[in-house]
Amino acid sequence: MKIFDTIAFILLIVGGLNWGLVGIANFNLVDFVVGGTGIDRIVYILVGLSALWTIGCFKRCCGTK
Repeated sequence: MKIFDTIAFILLIVGGLNWGLVGIANFNLVDFVVGGTGIDRIVYILVGLSALWTIGCFKRCCGTK
């Protein structure tokens, strides 16, 4: 499970930086890196799934009992 936590964390950082760049400079880093070939959609799906995974991790680690 630790590997999934790490991957999810990295993808959330990528997603957060990407949206920050879109908001500040109108620059889509994911589209720039993968070239808008449809792989960008997969990256966005993985970032979304990572957010859901991290919600579960947060509930396990920090939830009330």
